[in-house]
Amino acid sequence: GHTTGPSLNNDKLYAFAYNAEVYVDQVKASLQKSAGYRISSGVDVNLLWRNPDNDDDQLIKVTIRDVQVENVNERPAAKNIFKGKNTEKIIRKDYLKSLQRPIVLELVRGKVKNFYSYQNEPAFTQNIKRGLASLFQLQLHSGAAREVDISGKCNTTYHVRQDQVTKVKALDSCETEKQGFTSHNQILDVSAKATSATIYVLEDSFIKSIKAEENYVWLLNSRRKTGAKIVSKQRLELKSVQAGPGLIAGKQAASVIKTLDSSYVAVPLVAEPVKSECKKCPSLSEHWQSIRQHMYPEKLSKTEAARSFLSFIQNIRKATKEEILQIIRSENKELLPQVVDAVTFAQTPASLEAVLEFLDFKDASTSVLQERFLYACGFASHPSEMLLKSLTAMFKGDIANEEIRETLVIVMGALIRKLCDRDGCKLPAVVEAKRLILSRLERAKKDDNVRMYLLALKNALLPEAIPLLLKYAESEEGPISNVAATAIQRYDPSFLTKEVKETMNRIYHQNRKVHEKTVRTTAAAIILNSNPSYMEVKNILLSIGELPLEMNKYMLSMIQDILRFEMPSSKTVRQVLKDMRAHNYDRFSKMGSSSAYSGYITRGPDVSSTYSLDILYSGSGILRRSNVNIHIFDRNAELHASQVVIEAQGLESIIAATPDEGEENLDSFAGMSAILFDVQLRPVTFFQGYGDLMSKMLSATGDPINVVKGLILLTDYSQEIQLQSGPMASVEFLGGLAIDISGGMEFSLWYRESKTNVKNRVAALVAGNTEVDSFFVKTGMETTLEVETTLDFISTVQFSQYPFLVCIQMDRVESPFRRSVTKYESLPSGRRYTARREKAELLAGNEYPLHQENSNMCKKVFEAKSDSSSNWF
Repeated sequence: GHTTGPSLNNDKLYAFAYNAEVYVDQVKASLQKSAGYRISSGVDVNLLWRNPDNDDDQLIKVTIRDVQVENVNERPAAKNIFKGKNTEKIIRKDYLKSLQRPIVLELVRGKVKNFYSYQNEPAFTQNIKRGLASLFQLQLHSGAAREVDISGKCNTTYHVRQDQVTKVKALDSCETEKQGFTSHNQILDVSAKATSATIYVLEDSFIKSIKAEENYVWLLNSRRKTGAKIVSKQRLELKSVQAGPGLIAGKQAASVIKTLDSSYVAVPLVAEPVKSECKKCPSLSEHWQSIRQHMYPEKLSKTEAARSFLSFIQNIRKATKEEILQIIRSENKELLPQVVDAVTFAQTPASLEAVLEFLDFKDASTSVLQERFLYACGFASHPSEMLLKSLTAMFKGDIANEEIRETLVIVMGALIRKLCDRDGCKLPAVVEAKRLILSRLERAKKDDNVRMYLLALKNALLPEAIPLLLKYAESEEGPISNVAATAIQRYDPSFLTKEVKETMNRIYHQNRKVHEKTVRTTAAAIILNSNPSYMEVKNILLSIGELPLEMNKYMLSMIQDILRFEMPSSKTVRQVLKDMRAHNYDRFSKMGSSSAYSGYITRGPDVSSTYSLDILYSGSGILRRSNVNIHIFDRNAELHASQVVIEAQGLESIIAATPDEGEENLDSFAGMSAILFDVQLRPVTFFQGYGDLMSKMLSATGDPINVVKGLILLTDYSQEIQLQSGPMASVEFLGGLAIDISGGMEFSLWYRESKTNVKNRVAALVAGNTEVDSFFVKTGMETTLEVETTLDFISTVQFSQYPFLVCIQMDRVESPFRRSVTKYESLPSGRRYTARREKAELLAGNEYPLHQENSNMCKKVFEAKSDSSSNWF
């Protein structure tokens, strides 16, 4: 009778030719030039037993013979790693023997019910047999099923047309032990896509041929031209049908198996994990010695530093706590911060234990290392609950340095957010850290403590913290209300409820009390960025003209930027401007030097990046706030790459000027606050109080203050994949940044001029390695992208007249950009074939065009400078 699965004839031996091929290459490349290899063999199949009560239950024996290993593409003899080596030498005698030991499959209605093999077979040869066995699984009617095969338990769909069956397996649905991790932000991550299809041709109710193909593709989200693919193909073709051994009599499959060979056991069809050991790999300390010279502080803005950093992380991830501690304890002061960066970014239990054992937070003398450790925790690509738990325990203990205590809380906020983004908001450690920050904020009495917890909330972005932030934004004084308002500004507009907008309107229009300009302008930015109503926009426009001198100009500039840059609220602004009361010459001709401007740094097919630069002055011409932002975004995600805010207040007394309304009693202060890759860092103070200011001014060298220096792991993607033909594949993309950001403020009373300079020097490197490992041969591809660049922001202010002259310059130097691809095939003996291609280009430097007014002012500033130097005598 007709069976619902393939059926074999009695007393026949089916002789097949089998080959399994693997290719590794760039995504768009043709397979003719790929790295890879082919295993080919004969496969004999015969029927052992058919259930007397059910035709559809049969045992078949499958034997692999005549195994050959060769290149997947033709290679000249000099480049052929298999040349002159027989299969036994390549695969190893014991492995070959186990590969040729037969397996038995119990097929019930075409599905593999049991897979019988020998115990203690090497996992890798067993997996090759599982890959072959999985091919024999098929059903002869169209429809969907959940099936178990070498890939795990997967959703499978069959399409049957006469003698052809197509099987499509949804690889993303397979239930297996997933190994690996992805990056926290989508823009810095890698997208993966996988497909699997098998076509069966049947003849005489059994298989005539099988063609299976599995494709994996990985693309770097930030540059989709960079990626990798693995193609795995299997082919089984019937060559002949001969007379074969007869059937074994028996009622049950199990008793037949015992009769056949009592050593057979039923083994799972799902692949078992297997990892080949590295025989000639250097130890962690040997590796560190080889890269050590690239890790000195003065070399940190070079790509060689980023490259060494990434390879060091890869090695630390394989190391024990003792090996890691040995390096940390023996290294000198100059290199230790970089070692701490790498150990923390490795994010393994051993690396965390090692660094926590080494650092003593009760000792104030090692605060530089403590800070580097904490920032690396804040930037962690896939932080664990254990990490947050350790930091919370640390916060409850003794910490010698107050600044470290502040950094610790701010970083705990960043970790809460990252764990919540991965559905970890209900983890015990997250719940405890949230409770700690919120309850301590409510109890805090000292301004410094309040500010510290608010900065932590600025990183955590908890929806439940919004009412608290509103309270501090509206009712507190300057610096505190400013931190609370900028924290609200970081929330997604979807969280900004009616209550938030009402509070921001009250702050901007000063309905309840007088607020500082910095807080009012932040409130206006929040309103205009969260889908404002017609009336909200109208009221803001009507207020222009009634504001303090420079704030008029700043708000006007903000409105013009919204229109010019087509921001979401530009439609509403255009509607309001049709009303002549809001849009008239008196309002739109206000004098002043403050400005707000946005523009594109790059516009690409995959990601674009924008900068925004806004500067607010006090009426006397002294800088109140300069704010430089860089955002990167693609179609679905956004990343706040950096923000550098320089704030100054209460400096009017130096030039004997009158402070603005509401700012009469402000203490002299200047400082800098930065956000890097979505993480708010601890603010840095240039000076606090009049005495501190005068001593710094008299001794001022204008030397830049280092804001951030170090190594950051941005892209961190690692996945292991079981190919359906048997081998394991691994994909790893690491992206590192060596960064050096410094900022300085020079002040000259003689020339009545101040100058702020922010220098961002970065070297970025992305390294990808895609490898297929079959124990006896490895094949893969390494890709690298590297770039070094410097971005300078300089603002010069001359306040010898009003409106004073302000010139802002934003420059990027010419930057070398290199990319390379190396394909390789190698044997354990060390024989290796590599093909490398490299391309280098210089990206032209660029002076970013800011608004026309700025260009006009720069001309005047530089004219005035050349005049003042020539008029000396």
